[in-house]
Amino acid sequence: MADLEKILREVSYPGRGITIGRSADGQKAVIAYFIMGRSANSRNRVFVEDGAGIRTQAFDPSKMEDPSLIIYAPVRVLGNKTIVTNGDQTDTIYDGLDRQMTFEQSLRTREFEPDAPNYTPRISGVLHVEGGNYNFAMSILKSDDGDPASCLRQTFAYEKPRAGQGRFISTYQGDGNPLPSFAGEPVKLDFDDAFTADIDTFGSRIWAALNEDNKVSLFVRFIDIESGETQSRIFNKNQ
Repeated sequence: MADLEKILREVSYPGRGITIGRSADGQKAVIAYFIMGRSANSRNRVFVEDGAGIRTQAFDPSKMEDPSLIIYAPVRVLGNKTIVTNGDQTDTIYDGLDRQMTFEQSLRTREFEPDAPNYTPRISGVLHVEGGNYNFAMSILKSDDGDPASCLRQTFAYEKPRAGQGRFISTYQGDGNPLPSFAGEPVKLDFDDAFTADIDTFGSRIWAALNEDNKVSLFVRFIDIESGETQSRIFNKNQ
């Protein structure tokens, strides 16, 4: 199993990333979502609370250029389901689940972002926590090695995830031009006792591991698997 902090320290630009898993004590469902930026427009953002979820917002509205791919709701909650994504497909999944569609079916209408030559993948996750039961799924929609005519749709489902384990998926494998899309299954992570002992430790350690120049915002949430109660934290570089 991999060390999330080590991955983030060694990759200067993973882009946007989703981590989902289960705390070492087995009692909490764990979520982390971060955004990074290389351009002034991407870096001019913060996370703000939005009901039970969050949304991105311009830190300085006067400097906002194109909001189309950077202003969205990364996290929304529908009953006992929590959705986390790197784009406005959060709303697509929410609407689909609300109409009794599956996670995978909901994403059939979407594909990677239209930002040639990168064709940034759309990465998504959904957690279902109810009455002591917990499962989650992750998805990536990406171009076939940069071919905009071909969309690869990959979904990974995790039933009864084991305590002390997580999965990590990001938009890119690292820096480059064009940026190389994430490849393979979500990375299997080791969540030791100290890392998931409490939400502040979890969030602070991830935030510290992200590249100082490129990191923009981080959201972390713990969901009690028995009660459904949540704890959340937001970290913004722009204050």
